[in-house]
Amino acid sequence: MVAVRMRSTRKLRSWIIEQVSSGKYPGVMWDDDAKTMFRIPWKHAGKQDFRKDEDAAIFKAWAEFKGKLTDGGEDNPAGWKTRLRCALNKSPEFQEVPERAQLDISEPYKVYRLVPISEQGLVMPEKKSKERSSRKLKRRGSESQSEPSLVKQMKTEEAPPPQLEAELLLQSAIPSPMEEPPQSSTVLQTDALGEIQLDVRIEESVSPPAPGQDSFVVAVQYLGQEVAWRQIHGSDVRILYQPSSALPPTPAVLNKSFPRILLPEPPPTLPAGQQRQALFTLLPFMERGVVLTSQPQGVYGKRFCQGRVFWTGPHGCEAGLQRMERNTEPVLLFSKDVFKQQLDHFRTSGGEPPQCSFTLCFGEELSHTEDPSTKLITAKVSIPWAEEQVQNALSIFQSISVLQTLASQSPLGEITLNLVSVPAAAQEPPTPPSV
Repeated sequence: MVAVRMRSTRKLRSWIIEQVSSGKYPGVMWDDDAKTMFRIPWKHAGKQDFRKDEDAAIFKAWAEFKGKLTDGGEDNPAGWKTRLRCALNKSPEFQEVPERAQLDISEPYKVYRLVPISEQGLVMPEKKSKERSSRKLKRRGSESQSEPSLVKQMKTEEAPPPQLEAELLLQSAIPSPMEEPPQSSTVLQTDALGEIQLDVRIEESVSPPAPGQDSFVVAVQYLGQEVAWRQIHGSDVRILYQPSSALPPTPAVLNKSFPRILLPEPPPTLPAGQQRQALFTLLPFMERGVVLTSQPQGVYGKRFCQGRVFWTGPHGCEAGLQRMERNTEPVLLFSKDVFKQQLDHFRTSGGEPPQCSFTLCFGEELSHTEDPSTKLITAKVSIPWAEEQVQNALSIFQSISVLQTLASQSPLGEITLNLVSVPAAAQEPPTPPSV
């Protein structure tokens, strides 16, 4: 089984297909309905009617992509053209088709063909070599659990059969094991016709935080300016204001209380005026604050302060404003179950990744359409465990995109990519929250 890892050495082919399909370069287009051949403008840069912005657009784009746009600080259309021409001619994945070119017309062009994988520099072995390779393939297939890579065991002096040549190309798109994203694998299948089928298996599971690994990242802003940032390792945290005149808690109280994030006094960098004065008026109402607690179901919040508290987040269950009432049952601010469902959908279907944070607003109403930076006091609470899961999913999704690109680059359909979802194991029902 070959692990899905992200790295592609086929930049030119991917880039060419993307540019031809985009239709944004004059004269760059597909030359056949099957999209196996494409045209490139080929007007000489020395001609009187040469238009750099149109006739050299595709060559300039490649030079820019490679970071070779200027030569001595000046544009060089002829150099751009030479660079792309050499890249196309050196690559085994492209072949010039002179009989389809038109070089004697007012808008000349050349035609190149996308070479199928099965034709890229293969030397067909003799019958004896085929039999020997077939025996090796079967033997190595039986040893795949201990020796997963067929390519590493091939002798360099032997010409590989088409099936192994395709695997060589896949192996070239795979980096070191350290870059391998978790929970994703592929199965490479071949048949007598040299066709390739890739089964990509994605385990639909989200690892919950290990016991004792819960944490919060809290960023407090006054009028859009960050005034406090803390990461709390633990399942509980209290956000509150404590007047400077108040006596500090005793060691015995500290041992029994949650970790605290204190709302600071307004800094002098904030602009003077009514809003600054409003901050001084609001802060005393934030004594006792809000307690956040991480439970198996998600993150809950409980309000103890006199000041009003509103919140926005991806898992709000009510239309309109989300308000946290005082001295009532804890409010579910971030649902781990909903997050897992969103993440599983993203890992298999793409789209927007799930959000991993919610925002508290003190003393003012806050809706999901409003900008939190316009409010007096806000606290953005991020969940590092969820962020790590999203990053892992992004790595897997990008790796699958590489394989999808590889499959799409087979003009004759010799590569098929199947995405197979593997449901996660059933989990124990969560225990009710307590704050």
